[in-house]
Amino acid sequence: MNEIVPLPAATVTLVRDAEGGLQVLMLQRNFQSGFMPGMYLFPGGALDAADCTDEACACCSGLDDATASGILGVPRGGLAYWIAAVRESFEEAGVLLACDARGGMVSLREPALVERYRGHRHALNAGELGLRDLLATENLRIAADRLVYFSHWITPVTAPRRYDTRFFLAVAPAEQEAQHDNHETIAHVWVRPQEALDLCAKETLNMRTPTIKTLERFAACATSAELIAEVTSSPAVRALLPRMTADGRSLLPGDPGYEDQG
Repeated sequence: MNEIVPLPAATVTLVRDAEGGLQVLMLQRNFQSGFMPGMYLFPGGALDAADCTDEACACCSGLDDATASGILGVPRGGLAYWIAAVRESFEEAGVLLACDARGGMVSLREPALVERYRGHRHALNAGELGLRDLLATENLRIAADRLVYFSHWITPVTAPRRYDTRFFLAVAPAEQEAQHDNHETIAHVWVRPQEALDLCAKETLNMRTPTIKTLERFAACATSAELIAEVTSSPAVRALLPRMTADGRSLLPGDPGYEDQG
């Protein structure tokens, strides 16, 4: 059987500081989804053709394609992953990581603005509006420099649908409220990483290995500043390709039996 080539994808873990410590935003996928139905994960998805254009790159603030590609270790086109992460965050979670002409993050406190951006989001999800159109209409730029790259996961070769996914971290804008889209995602929750792991162990929040490993890493940090410092000081990111055992367990490089599953 021919091996399925993984699609390039991006995901962003949105975090915030709250009473009791650091929280992460988690979305539950639709149970009818063709990929990870019912699972709790972070906003994300495959790159679109529009994410990979020079015009989209020109909409980014604080990062160019050469620098982004260097961070990811690719010859070119790296900035498209940042763009896709921002687009998916708005489409799936309603959080727009974009800045105005003064460099401030988008504020959606006023009811009229909330309604206007809800319309933008609906049009974007319906394919009636592109991200560049939204940015031009509102005189915004993608806040690419607010996203921190920290992980790289590739779906196991035995999976029917595969993604080569770059993981990013971003602090959620203080004056925006997250909201699932009631289409691809059917619920959302702000939760402390360790609490999410405890709920996963009780099978209350069902998650896959990349999500679990991300939360395990985040659980060691008390604040968003501490987490960003930990991520930015870590060694270079290496790609992780889990392998599945016959009984459904996921093994990572270095785990006993990993090489036997090749």
